[in-house]
Amino acid sequence: MAYGIGIDTGGTYTDAVIYDFDQKKVLAKGKSPTTRNDLSLGIGRALDMLPEELTRRAELVALSTTLATNACVENKGGRAHLVLMGTNRKNLEWIGADKKYGIDYDHVLCLDTRGSFDGTEVEHPDWERVMAENDAFFAQAQALSVAELNAVHNGAVCETAARDALKQRYDVPIVLASELVSGLNVIERGATAMLNARLLPVVEQFMQAVTRAIEARGLKALKMIVRSDGSLMSDELARSRPVETILSGPAASVMGSRALSDCGNCMIVDMGGTTTDISIVRGGAPQMSGGIRIGGWRTQIRGVYIDTFGLGGDTRLYTRDGQLKLDYRRVEPICALAQRCPRVKEDLKRLLENACPHTKPLHEFLYLTHMPEHPEHYTSYEQELIEKLSDGPQMIGGSALNKYGLNSERLEQEGIVMRCGLTPTDIMHIRGDYSCFDAEAAQLAVRYFLRVLPDYDVGEASRTRFCEDVYTLVKKRLFENIARVFIESSYPEICKGGIDGQLQALIERQWEMRDAPRKDDFFSLSLDVPAALVGLGAPTHIFLPDVAAALGARCIIPEHSEVANAVGAIVADIRSRVKVEIRADYTPGGLTSYSVHAPGLHEVYEEYEDALASARENAKRLAADEARRRGAMGELNIRLDVDAHVFQAADGVEVDLGTSVVAMATGRMGV
Repeated sequence: MAYGIGIDTGGTYTDAVIYDFDQKKVLAKGKSPTTRNDLSLGIGRALDMLPEELTRRAELVALSTTLATNACVENKGGRAHLVLMGTNRKNLEWIGADKKYGIDYDHVLCLDTRGSFDGTEVEHPDWERVMAENDAFFAQAQALSVAELNAVHNGAVCETAARDALKQRYDVPIVLASELVSGLNVIERGATAMLNARLLPVVEQFMQAVTRAIEARGLKALKMIVRSDGSLMSDELARSRPVETILSGPAASVMGSRALSDCGNCMIVDMGGTTTDISIVRGGAPQMSGGIRIGGWRTQIRGVYIDTFGLGGDTRLYTRDGQLKLDYRRVEPICALAQRCPRVKEDLKRLLENACPHTKPLHEFLYLTHMPEHPEHYTSYEQELIEKLSDGPQMIGGSALNKYGLNSERLEQEGIVMRCGLTPTDIMHIRGDYSCFDAEAAQLAVRYFLRVLPDYDVGEASRTRFCEDVYTLVKKRLFENIARVFIESSYPEICKGGIDGQLQALIERQWEMRDAPRKDDFFSLSLDVPAALVGLGAPTHIFLPDVAAALGARCIIPEHSEVANAVGAIVADIRSRVKVEIRADYTPGGLTSYSVHAPGLHEVYEEYEDALASARENAKRLAADEARRRGAMGELNIRLDVDAHVFQAADGVEVDLGTSVVAMATGRMGV
């Protein structure tokens, strides 16, 4: 028998399963809280819940994680800078690159080079001068990324030269856009490379933690990680291409749902601690996206279609103008912090005894996750705050912190400081729907929270109503986003810019009228949902059935749904997709030649048949090479698709608009 271990590390929990490849069956499973200060502890505890006699026989450890997903949503990661060749700052501002692509202008250096589109003319920057004039820009970065306007057509010679020059002076990772993606849009390519650079420490920390955990238990299995398209790649490759894992966890949930439930048309709803991920399966096949957009970032990374929004068990509850609100950011639940730090309850009790209602979240805590590698990169105030938090968690309403001048935003964004507050997970503990942490601490936080809400009092009935209202807020956001995704995916031609305010208001109205009769004597508007809703993730069973009922949809919570991502990781295979383009070269005298383009490839042929033969062979070769690089062993299955684009002019003349040759290589890792 062949066994494999699937591990998923989410923002809140780490799951592990042992899987029998022959019987296609989950043999055992484990779930443990994710330990962000040292991920190996949570991974190890989940592994220890599996039978040791089975784990030692495992030939493969397959991983998925939402750490990169959460980093994008929460705007966290390393300090990365981008060198963008072939454009200028004015162009970035003109197109709104900060809002459209997620690029921070302060972290971009534009070099307005003027090479030709076809790659026949290349203009190299004077790198000695560039580095001398911008030394501070380069020196402050923890990683550098490079993108060039015409790299797709000139073999990325300027990107390669940039790496060679920069690595001689700066001892940081350097990411080339051409090694990740091959689209024409240079700003999108730059955003992809920059995001990859930001995520390097996130995935590196994860891979090191996995290695420590499995080596401590004497396991010698291969390590693979799920990519955003639901396929696997080697751990070594993941360390240099973390951007390809930005939807690792969500993609694993799609693969896991296919393995755990027999549903050809469904919407998969995976609610974790930080985000909820929605994906679509039609006719048994996952819907794919051409370029992933997440957390304000716009990339060229291909992946399973995932709509990710901020909603999970650890979503922050807060007040605004005396009203209860549900934030989009994750905080650690009060009940979880109190479980490992009992002093938290004593601080909350003192707050209840002494504090009056306040506009600041006095009940929330901050704690230090780790010391920064370069404290000198932070302000004196931030260094002082780090020093205060080095003694342990501090309550915002306590004496150690200045609640009026508190500024921890950058430290929180970079994952150095963690915020703890009241969340739906705390409410689950109060209601008895979940019992892993300290429910008393959650009750104390709610008692203070109610003081700043004029619509509630501090009595037991009011606390019960408050908990019900929190659940309703979660269900409402879940309903609105599921309805939105159904509409956007079913009517893409009228929802290109998203759902407008009027349609959003109708969706909200549907939720408000969920318990009212569906029809009246004149007109009724309702959502018709024949597809099933498949719920994954630990808290989904609490919220999804009511949402499905409001939509008139069938709700499926499959067996092992709480560890579906770990199952999806171990059942995934290795796939690589490579596209080679053939472009007709026209001059005023007519068609002269055909150019073949791919990453690192630029060839010219006089005859189309020769160009097509080269494109086919190169596509198969590059796809096979990439599959091997990702860890595939043994025989590969390679599929080739050729798509020729020809325009028929009014005078009957055919104009060659180019040909795409796509090769898909599929294989396994030898298990």
